[in-house]
Amino acid sequence: VTITTRLLVSHLSGIRHYEKDITKVKEEKEKANRASKLIKPYQDKEQKEKEDKGIEKTDSVKPRKEHEGEVKSRNSKPGRRDKEFEQEEYYLKEKFESVIESLKIFKNDPLFFKPGSQFLYSTYGFTLLSAVVERVSGQKFTDYMLKMFRDLDMLSTVLDDNEAMIYNRARCYVYNKKGRLVNAPYVDNSYKWAGGGFLSSVGDLLKFGNALLYSYQAGQFKNTNGKLLPGYLKPATVAMMWTPVPKTEVSWDRDGKYAMAWAVVEKKQPCGCCRQQRHYASHTGGAVGASSVLLILPEELDSEAIGTGLVAPPRGVIVSIICNMQSVSLNSTALKIAREFDKEKWVQ
Repeated sequence: VTITTRLLVSHLSGIRHYEKDITKVKEEKEKANRASKLIKPYQDKEQKEKEDKGIEKTDSVKPRKEHEGEVKSRNSKPGRRDKEFEQEEYYLKEKFESVIESLKIFKNDPLFFKPGSQFLYSTYGFTLLSAVVERVSGQKFTDYMLKMFRDLDMLSTVLDDNEAMIYNRARCYVYNKKGRLVNAPYVDNSYKWAGGGFLSSVGDLLKFGNALLYSYQAGQFKNTNGKLLPGYLKPATVAMMWTPVPKTEVSWDRDGKYAMAWAVVEKKQPCGCCRQQRHYASHTGGAVGASSVLLILPEELDSEAIGTGLVAPPRGVIVSIICNMQSVSLNSTALKIAREFDKEKWVQ
């Protein structure tokens, strides 16, 4: 078989996640699909009632497992343990000197399916992707990324290295079997830098979101007389990253599809009086003792305003939430916040 970087970045490679048993993975998917089919009629009825009353959708019913980045969080209710975190590889304590070295964890394991045929979120797929970056760039993946973060002025974004003294590093928490808060166990994330090994702040994630949004919109502002600096990425690159990929799915947002390292919801309104779906990109993140989300809601730019040069990118709403607790579902909260700010802006 052939595994391309595009398949890796969209989780279509067939490389396993933390669960090594393909049978268990299939069973979990089937359960999630059955639950989704059972609850959908109720969701549609609830949505219609709220629209009739002029009330915005609240996502109060969530039948599907929510995947917090690399975490499929069933429920954030205190004391309820997530089966995902029962996988022993979450708690590895071995330190790897390079991502090439960390490939030994899964490199001899069989693929779960033919690459390109199915979607399966895989942290190890991103470990392999980071190994490609390391080999092509000729430098350690961590050095490559830290330089990029410096370029973007993300000075609080660092490796989650246990030995390093990191200013303002938060302590992380989990619920034990009795439902009580306890300190998260010690882990070494050197086996998955790309899939959950960096520490950051809300401010830095907002800078990252703004850099992407600026790059995405920069190509639309052409009458700036050379005053507009180019984006960090080409507009076409971000547009490609935010284009849904066939055969993918997103368990934390039932309206979305997976793209390239982002979950994307496309603009859609099938008919008059139907719910209007806005275009946005998001991704959740989860690790032992922590949960996060970054959501980008681009503004629907008016061609006349762009032509007058009165507005400049980035234009839209970016929401970042970081929580030092494990298995907390944050995507729907971020979307509600983004919608409120977006609604307020149009009222003004």
